Amino acid sequence: MIDDQRGPATRAIHGRPAPAGRGQPLVQPIVSATTFAFETADELGRTMAGELPGHTYSRLANPTVEEVGRVCAELEGAQDGQAFSSGMAAIATTLLSLLRPGDRLLAATQLYGNTYSLIERHLRPFGIDVAYVDATDLLAWEKPARVLYAETIANPGFPVADLGALAQRKGEGLLVVDNTFASPVLCRPLEHGADLVCHSATKYLNGHHDVTAGVVCGSRELVGRVRDTLTDLGGVLDPFPAYLLRRGLKTLGLRVARHCENALVLATFLDQHPAVERVHYAGLPGFPQHELARRQLDGFGGMMAVEIAGGREGGERFMNGLGLAARATSLGGVETVVHHPASTSHRHYPPERLAEIGISPGLVRVSVGCEDAADIVADFARALARL
Repeated sequence: MIDDQRGPATRAIHGRPAPAGRGQPLVQPIVSATTFAFETADELGRTMAGELPGHTYSRLANPTVEEVGRVCAELEGAQDGQAFSSGMAAIATTLLSLLRPGDRLLAATQLYGNTYSLIERHLRPFGIDVAYVDATDLLAWEKPARVLYAETIANPGFPVADLGALAQRKGEGLLVVDNTFASPVLCRPLEHGADLVCHSATKYLNGHHDVTAGVVCGSRELVGRVRDTLTDLGGVLDPFPAYLLRRGLKTLGLRVARHCENALVLATFLDQHPAVERVHYAGLPGFPQHELARRQLDGFGGMMAVEIAGGREGGERFMNGLGLAARATSLGGVETVVHHPASTSHRHYPPERLAEIGISPGLVRVSVGCEDAADIVADFARALARL
């Protein structure tokens, strides 16, 4: 971890100090070049070998993309950070850089659907020994493993992983945490003992539903290993979305504060509505891990799940009755978005596994946006009234 006493909003806006000099650009420029010219062959060769600083080829490194990695590392309190073309590119590249045939991967039971698919369709067939563990069952995490993998706030039932407790149980292994739902404004897993932290930067880090990207942060040694694997796999981020992501990061602190504020208002309203069977939101006092969330998070986030009376039909009727909220995939943008996990993000799960991890047929995931809270509540109230 790096020692930086500045707040997360300040770090998101300013990043790390630029080199001294006059006329520094206030906004990171877009360097769209794929290749870079040198005065001599020796200089080119030594730069490619890492003996001299500089850029040679944008699959290896690009100034605009590097800036995003530096800012995300700054936010997570990490030594280094690397941006990717998507969150799944970041997760896949990270796990492939750490695991070899015969290694054990100990993963949380509740995971993003494509992370589960990656493990089952690709890592397990390559000889990785995989075991799934309830994120809240700390005794089960004491099994020896090369990599422990969990989400700070899991998708989509929202159990909160006790990151400090997991770090104490990793032994000789490595703890990798997907921090997408919390964002570094609310939680910085490295401070709790994690070794690497991943993000789908498509979500809160960018925040405007117009960029697909991912990021991994951690020590220079571990991020360097991930970067070497990225060079071979090629899931690099293009400079233009990197520029948009850097711009989105500047308002991360403001947006996350508004997401949290609106989500608590909406969750409180829904928790008292007769057509709602259950609200999964860490900010509600009745949430099973409310006290852990209070200790570990600097806010409860903008994500929740709502179980609507009437099962899948009730959930679909509710979603179809919404006007302000969009029916769409993804999350973390300024617009409120709802979707049905069982038929979208977790469609790779068999029905029995959906039931095992608590995804009921009528469960609706809500990404609460930055609109006026009264307008969001009114939209949900109208949709519920039609039930």
